Amino acid sequence: MKNLLLLLAFLISSASFSQEDAWVYFNDKPNAQFYLDNPLEMLSQRALDRRNAQGISLVLNDVPVHQSYIDAIISQVGIEVKAKSKWLNCLHVRGSIEAIQGLISLNFVSQIVFADDSLNAKNTNFSQNTTINKNLDMQATFPYGNSANQIEMLNGHLLHQQNFTGVGKIIAVLDSGFINVDTATPFQRLFNNNLILGGYNYVSRDENVYSLHNHGTLVLSCMAGFVQDELVGTAPDANYYLYVTEDVTSENPVEESNWVEAAEEADRVGADIITSSLGYFGYDNPNYSHTYSDMTGDANFASKGANIAFSKGIIVVASAGNEGSNSEPHVGVPAEATNVLAIGAVKFDESYATFSSIGPSFDNRIKPDLMAQGQSVKIANTSGNVVNGSGTSFSGPIMAGMIASFWQAVPTLTNQQVVAIVKQSADRFSSPNEQFGYGIPDFQLALNNALLSVNESVKYDFVVYPNPVTSNFSIRFPNNLVDVNLVLYNNLGQIILEKNKLISDEKINLESLNSEIYFYKIASAKGVHSGKLLKK
Repeated sequence: MKNLLLLLAFLISSASFSQEDAWVYFNDKPNAQFYLDNPLEMLSQRALDRRNAQGISLVLNDVPVHQSYIDAIISQVGIEVKAKSKWLNCLHVRGSIEAIQGLISLNFVSQIVFADDSLNAKNTNFSQNTTINKNLDMQATFPYGNSANQIEMLNGHLLHQQNFTGVGKIIAVLDSGFINVDTATPFQRLFNNNLILGGYNYVSRDENVYSLHNHGTLVLSCMAGFVQDELVGTAPDANYYLYVTEDVTSENPVEESNWVEAAEEADRVGADIITSSLGYFGYDNPNYSHTYSDMTGDANFASKGANIAFSKGIIVVASAGNEGSNSEPHVGVPAEATNVLAIGAVKFDESYATFSSIGPSFDNRIKPDLMAQGQSVKIANTSGNVVNGSGTSFSGPIMAGMIASFWQAVPTLTNQQVVAIVKQSADRFSSPNEQFGYGIPDFQLALNNALLSVNESVKYDFVVYPNPVTSNFSIRFPNNLVDVNLVLYNNLGQIILEKNKLISDEKINLESLNSEIYFYKIASAKGVHSGKLLKK
């Protein structure tokens, strides 16, 4: 009987995985020129304004997936289309191996990538099975209190006192569901002030976001909750879009595709910030699972999408994960992406919360990037009560809201500049480590530095970005300014790089240099501009 039960369990497990997931990539976008000539057909005016303000051009990946290609895939027997991505020009499909492989015969299909990597051209070892926690690692108790510590730790209250509370900034929240956000008292201020702009449920494929799960409710409360003398979010006056991308009934790569599709919509409607307290490492089907060696910044589907979102002028914030005490403790997808701000968790006293996922990434980049309170955080639940919660699910949105409030104060900065200045304000910026990354930022210090930077930019017409730099940096200045020369020094005062007659925004490669702080001088007819540059 025992053997029979084991066999039955195996057969049921095998049957549940008989359908495979894969991404089908297309060769082109035949109608691209129409959309590039008529950008309002694919992007809102606010999205175009965000690009224009940051000097970002429209490119091919802004164009929607060709509808005829989608229709042709849908018509194939045994194929179910689960999601789509214009940025990556592909569809997420589900079906039998044979049916999916047959799609390669279509002349507009360029390649097929199975979620189970062993089915692709190269063979790799299966990932070990991982226990999946669809409760998203939340713990809740019910003592009341106020939220001062989680804001004051970041000196965010000083920004609020200056009326920088996120006004004019749009935050897109990608999560598992927002139960009772439309009815619970801590969120009524949002509706009274028309701060919820819309949303979509990518799991149910409908507009009902106030269902499915409560995790997004708790996450949103960190930024937008308001209960007098009990809870004030870090961006109480920002605007919000709510997107459901996480299916709490299973763990499957389609959730990464949902994530990217929602990020594309966030871009389309003009969001400034994406925040997501979701992470991916292990899947129900272990053949789909990621491994630490996958954490290289741009290899995984959701990480690719997150990096593209950043290229559109959006700041992407993701919770680092709650696996710090597990056998695989590293930051997962999409927080591991090169251009995502991965946020870890600290306790009320700024000490490390042991559950917080650690770095570095597999390719030895600093992760997490920043830290905020993630243990015993004040949040609002679906009943409208202010309770305690723990997890990087809360440190992430706390940080996202503060970034929105900060960006309101210095709206002319690009997303690259905002990220660089916030990192530079962190308490471990000069000596990051695997637990804290660059540490806990000081948003008043960041604002002071940003205003100084803006003033210097006005005075000298120079903007150095990104800073910190991973491989390339650029200097932006008016095109009519000629004979701009750069000298880069190490901390011993030795000249290690000279470039003359710079062109505005040209890429300057520093890949060969060690990770440390360098000093630059930019000389032109405007005078000499000096500063520090951190090479990561």
